Amino acid sequence: METAKGVLSHLSALEAQARSLRVRPRQRSRVEELRARVKALTAQRDRLKAEISVHKDIEKRKMRLKNQCAEEEEMETEDGENEQLLQLMARQMQLKELLYAHHIIGGYDITKTCRGKSVCVTLSTAYEGAYLDTYNLELDTRPTLRISRHNVPPFIPLGDLCERADLQDDLRGFLDTLSTHLNAFVGRRQQLRLVKELHPSVTVMESNMLCSILVLMLSTTRQKTTLLCTLNYTDHTRCLPTGVCFECEDEKLPQSPEWKNNRKLLMETPLHKALGAMKNMVLIC
Repeated sequence: METAKGVLSHLSALEAQARSLRVRPRQRSRVEELRARVKALTAQRDRLKAEISVHKDIEKRKMRLKNQCAEEEEMETEDGENEQLLQLMARQMQLKELLYAHHIIGGYDITKTCRGKSVCVTLSTAYEGAYLDTYNLELDTRPTLRISRHNVPPFIPLGDLCERADLQDDLRGFLDTLSTHLNAFVGRRQQLRLVKELHPSVTVMESNMLCSILVLMLSTTRQKTTLLCTLNYTDHTRCLPTGVCFECEDEKLPQSPEWKNNRKLLMETPLHKALGAMKNMVLIC
């Protein structure tokens, strides 16, 4: 019995020793894991401190940009290379803020006038990648927002657009609508100019200031006759016509499949390009 007890106690001791050997590696592993975590958090803290320091320097330089004289005086005492880098970073942040503000107001240029009592909004127009006319609105901000002066063409329904839009609560919506009308107008006018430049054989018989109606005389090649083409732009927010009508001595010609296709072409393609396609098909001179 004593021998059995001795064997059992020896086995128990060995089992306890094995358990302790298994626990120690786990403890060491946990300690190493915690040490690595502390090291990572310390590095993160140092990085955040450095970023905060740089951000404070950039903010100081942004303030200096508002006062060029003060900026130049302080720059003389700064380290050259670091100062230039921080100055560029400050300028970059300032430009990003300006671009964001520009995006918020819809991309329109707005400047203060009359000591802050009014603002001037600039609307640029373009067609096919070419910048064309620029229009300006001066808006009084007190006591309520209203248009005091502008150079918008009189045939643009500015009064109607103001009535439809709520200037007090949706200035951007009003500017977007007005910009659409202006860009459509200059687009139609630009197409007319390109027709005169690129297609001298096409005679412009009639047009109005808004370029909302246009009458052209076309010379056909196969029938050897002339044909009047009337384009109506009843939707003043678009550069394409809403209606195309052909008139000819040969009443059957406008109803032919060829000229029905030409009508569709003129309603879906800018005028100068549609006429060029018709010339390439040898339909007009």
